[in-house]
Amino acid sequence: MAPSADRQGLWGRPTSTLDWCEDNYVVSFYVAEFWNTVSNLIMILPPIYGAVQTYWDGLEFRYICSFLGLLAVGVGSWCFHMTLLYEMQLLDELPMIYSTCVFVYCLYECFKQENSINFFTIALLLVFSVTVTLVYLQWKEPVFHQVMYGALVACLVLRSIFIVTWCCSGVFILYLCSTCRVYPWLRPLCYTSLGIFMLGFLLWNIDNIFCNSLRASREVLPSGVGVLTQFHAWWHIFTGLGSYLHILLSLQIRSTYLKHRPKVRFLCGVWPTLHIEPQRMN
Repeated sequence: MAPSADRQGLWGRPTSTLDWCEDNYVVSFYVAEFWNTVSNLIMILPPIYGAVQTYWDGLEFRYICSFLGLLAVGVGSWCFHMTLLYEMQLLDELPMIYSTCVFVYCLYECFKQENSINFFTIALLLVFSVTVTLVYLQWKEPVFHQVMYGALVACLVLRSIFIVTWCCSGVFILYLCSTCRVYPWLRPLCYTSLGIFMLGFLLWNIDNIFCNSLRASREVLPSGVGVLTQFHAWWHIFTGLGSYLHILLSLQIRSTYLKHRPKVRFLCGVWPTLHIEPQRMN
């Protein structure tokens, strides 16, 4: 979709295959889509904390990679929306594929021995990532990327619901049968992360479908209120939070299986974090 006002800024005319509903260079000469850019902070700051905390807790490297993958998406999306250059678009979209592959690996390998590596699964996800990259570089069709990303997300959603339902039904092995009672955050983490992500997806679609109406409303609304209609920025916020909560869910499932004591705590009383106590469950 083309911007409603052809404003010029530091980065020149957009070369990306996508230009979102936020008018370009309205807030700043240096940032093409200001609100779509700064909303990526939710995918930059919390993953840094999560990666450091995971390292301090001595957990497996794959979960550090999960947080760093989300960080890479946030940085890439920041660069894309700040410049609207094609190269930065790739820096946003391709890490979405790569990081979600890491999420898939972690969730599908959560019931294995500690520090085990499944080379077959890694090879499969690597082939998928390389194939998507090569096809997308030749066939610059955003819908292709969106479908491939959606397929990975669907794998995560189905696996998450299956694990939580299976575990909490009492079918699982003895020390996990009471997981929902011992760790009451397991089910809420699953469905909260899913619900928040789906809300972001809904706002993303509204932003695309009703862009003209949203732009018209911003012309008459006070600027402070009009900002709230930047639904692509809300997509960043909700999907960033949903992805972060998914990593916590994956971490909690894994640490529970390894008989650690995961504890959900709230940083500054607001932001959820997962801490692993050094001792193991009896």
